[in-house]
Amino acid sequence: MTRVNTSTMATGYQTLDIKHQRRTITVNIRIATGKQVPRGHVFVPHVAGKIVKGVKVAGVTVGGLAVPASAGNVVDVLTGAAGVDRVTLVSVGKTAQCDAEVMRRVGGAIARSLQSARSTRSVIDFSLLGELATAESAGVVCEGIHLGSFRFVKYHTTAEKPLNGSVTLRGLPAGKATAAAVSRAQSVSDGTNLARALGHEPANMINPVTLAAEAKKMARKAGLTCKVLDEKQLARHKMGAMLAVGQAGSTPPRLIILEHNMTAKAKPVILVGKAITFDTGGYSIKDKNGIVGMKYDKCGGMAVIGAMQAIAALKLKVPVVGIVAAAENMISERAYRPNDIITAMNGKTIEIISTDAEGRLVLADSLCYAEKFYSPRAVIDLATLTGGVVVALGHHRAAIYANNDKLADGLMTSADHTYERLWRMPIDDDYFEQLKSDDCDFKNSAGRDGHSILGAVFLKQFISAKTPWAHLDIAGVATTDKDGPYCPRGGTGFGVRLLVDYLEGLK
Repeated sequence: MTRVNTSTMATGYQTLDIKHQRRTITVNIRIATGKQVPRGHVFVPHVAGKIVKGVKVAGVTVGGLAVPASAGNVVDVLTGAAGVDRVTLVSVGKTAQCDAEVMRRVGGAIARSLQSARSTRSVIDFSLLGELATAESAGVVCEGIHLGSFRFVKYHTTAEKPLNGSVTLRGLPAGKATAAAVSRAQSVSDGTNLARALGHEPANMINPVTLAAEAKKMARKAGLTCKVLDEKQLARHKMGAMLAVGQAGSTPPRLIILEHNMTAKAKPVILVGKAITFDTGGYSIKDKNGIVGMKYDKCGGMAVIGAMQAIAALKLKVPVVGIVAAAENMISERAYRPNDIITAMNGKTIEIISTDAEGRLVLADSLCYAEKFYSPRAVIDLATLTGGVVVALGHHRAAIYANNDKLADGLMTSADHTYERLWRMPIDDDYFEQLKSDDCDFKNSAGRDGHSILGAVFLKQFISAKTPWAHLDIAGVATTDKDGPYCPRGGTGFGVRLLVDYLEGLK
């Protein structure tokens, strides 16, 4: 099921050519032309309530059927009639409450039904939705289907054989808008699912070196420019904070840089992602419960990689650079220690209080690099940075910290569009008092009070006030321990759809 080709480079590090098997069903979606008769498994989105007598569903007259009130609930109507294997009504709830997220969840419900029925030929008939049958609705339903079809089954030796299913959309407005919405959904969902799949990969498969190889492979296919800084190049740039974190790892750190449309005259937007491929906590070691799941400490960086793939597929005009700071935070005789003093790329000195506050260190040097070499229009970083943000916001929203209201407002708007929701948090300079050190410029940690805020305030020291900057602490939303409407347990790919939506809105 899984094919892994290994080779040894001159450096002696093992590289992996990973053939991702990410889904148990691959859905190919097309738009019907003319008056094609539905065949196979037919899904009919419908508002909550009763279907009146005499209405035709998939060419079959039905009546008196109750559509569930809760959006995403389904009911099977009939089977084996007129070449139709099954008709499934999918509730969109009440008309007044039907928004993009509802339709996305409808797509997720369809994906679950496709999975369970193992349907190879399906139709989604929008004709009973009336004014709700729009190009936008088609796009978000397709997004829900693609996102809801994701399963990470690569290492299951007894997983079901992957199934290729075709889905035809009918009852939608004719024209380019519908086709464009469906195509966009595919690109954005593929980017999200890439971020999910890479997030799921364990540390014995994805480390800084193999992650860089995966990024290069994706870049070649997508048409992005990719360059990777190794430990010697990081040292030449005096990126002491990132080197300190990665110096104990079995593989050295890498700074992965992906560029899109850099021939444009406009300044680029920089996306920066933390990618700690495994986080033991270092000498400030995590306990036996906290250390499980630390393969997901790379999810901010995976969101950047997934977003860059989607940006390339959509051929966005805005220039964008993705920077992924990849390192392992391990324990060895080479590891950095509490009370060590290290020097970041911008010359600032940092006293290490906790080696488990490592994400802000790799991001610090990455922010300096972004500003020095790109003179960016804006910088947006994503990181599973603190447990404190989970205490503050739980698992439904990420925190956003920003030094620029326009940037923050734009990201908040996109968060609402995509349902990758944010909550703005304070970043007042007063908090910096807690980070001051007796022996150098400042500390990397100052206890639990205002924990997530202090992480953002630390990062603020590595970006100039003139550069619009936002920090997204995604620790509470990067993974989920239960199946959602269109996201199974594990990595969520949070941030890909939000970032793409924001960038699409820029002129």
